[in-house]
Amino acid sequence: MAMFKEVADIKTADTLNLPTPTPHYHNVAVKPSDFQKAMVAELGERAEKVRNNQVDASVDNMLKITNDGRKLALDQRMINPLLPDFEGSKINACIDNIFMIWQENADKKSAQLVFCDLSTPKPDAEFSVYTDIRRKLIERGVPKSEISFIHEAKTEAQKQELFKKVRKGEVRVLLGSTQKMGAGTNVQNKLIALHDIDCPWRPSDLEQRSGRIIRQGNENPDVDIYRYVTEETFDAYLYQLVEGKQKFASQIMTSKSPVRSAEDIDDTALSYAEIKMLATGNPYIKEKMDLDIQVQKLRLYKSHYLSEKYELEDKIIKFYPQEISLLTARVDGLKADLEIAKAHPKEVDGKFAGMVIDGYSYTEKAEAGQVIIEACKAKTTSEPTPLGEYRGFKMELEFDTFERAYAVKLKGHFTHSVTLGTDVYGNITRIDNAVDNIETRLHKAEEQMENTKAQLETAKVEVEKPFAQEDELKQKMTRLTKLNALLDMDKGDTPVVGGEPDEGDLPPTRNRNDRER
Repeated sequence: MAMFKEVADIKTADTLNLPTPTPHYHNVAVKPSDFQKAMVAELGERAEKVRNNQVDASVDNMLKITNDGRKLALDQRMINPLLPDFEGSKINACIDNIFMIWQENADKKSAQLVFCDLSTPKPDAEFSVYTDIRRKLIERGVPKSEISFIHEAKTEAQKQELFKKVRKGEVRVLLGSTQKMGAGTNVQNKLIALHDIDCPWRPSDLEQRSGRIIRQGNENPDVDIYRYVTEETFDAYLYQLVEGKQKFASQIMTSKSPVRSAEDIDDTALSYAEIKMLATGNPYIKEKMDLDIQVQKLRLYKSHYLSEKYELEDKIIKFYPQEISLLTARVDGLKADLEIAKAHPKEVDGKFAGMVIDGYSYTEKAEAGQVIIEACKAKTTSEPTPLGEYRGFKMELEFDTFERAYAVKLKGHFTHSVTLGTDVYGNITRIDNAVDNIETRLHKAEEQMENTKAQLETAKVEVEKPFAQEDELKQKMTRLTKLNALLDMDKGDTPVVGGEPDEGDLPPTRNRNDRER
């Protein structure tokens, strides 16, 4: 990342100050049904069997258990459609909010997005979250024409037509998955609320969802984002997991100092220990998640502290001493040049002091100025050549190829450059101004030297200061180590990595080349 930043600037939404609506987040937590509680406990038993190799991986595995846990947290009918429609489910809580917002914003025709990755629309006879939400909203009085599924738009033209209806307020509730309704969905004009019924695996997916409503062009200054969680299921932990991964990843793609390492942010199966803790309701697992984020944050602060400390140490040893030495020599040289300038005033008895050019002395300004211009015209090389002497300083003439102009170099203890023009009197005035300006340059150099010395003393004090949150970091790391031991997190428990497709999508084909030797 340090190398990357040498050729790229990282700009995030918070640094750009774009005219986007202000989001208000609402975490809606609902209690699980008795069926859900029993099935979560059963998931823990399945995980134990998988870990103890009591079941073949083709029959049951951690990815399958995790996917079942996600479906169960969404709605118990995802596991078995014959299970009852639990009145306190998060689907029903979402429907209540959608209908309330639909009623309150009828005059503005404000629209809402509903994201659900774990279900797809099915015929009315079969259960799906999509059809269940639409049926119940229609029963409450929402016109069927104002509710659409992104899946109903089969072609790009149909999708753009659907988006146009949402922007006009003709379709006021649009349901879809992150994959189908994420990037490229420009319907923000009238969006007032967004509902996350389930939690995606990747932080980028959650960001894509929010990006549909927190977007330029939205007519609403304030918008609401609802996230629904079924307590005592995988839901709460999954949101914590994604949030932790996002915060960690954000520390890398930032203008600040990046962290030294990052974990894989695409794991799609919980480990045995995590499932076991969720199934038994162990409070330590939430504490561990909170501590993970806090420790990562404190480590970033310490990384900043150490970076600054090493930089100060380097400046104390090298930079400041070298800078003070150079400035001391500069001050001494300018003082000597100032003495020369004072000993050779530009006028004597109100007359031009005179100038020596190519061995000839000139007592008139106009004459001296003209000879300088003639010398410029006669010059055949850009290299410096001796010109003469004025006010105690040797003069050299050169052509500055960068400025594309002739310049006189006044040589004392230091070199003072003067860019020449075409006016005979103007050139003499410019040379006098350069000599008279030596005193001003001396004062600036003295001030700079004093500031550098003060910075050196301040750096010596700052470099001795310890990391202010060192004790807090040690305490939290010690506690985290104990929690990992309690939760059995450090054992060789390898979760399955890779995504199971959304319901209704085709599974990815497996590449078998790795089995051929």
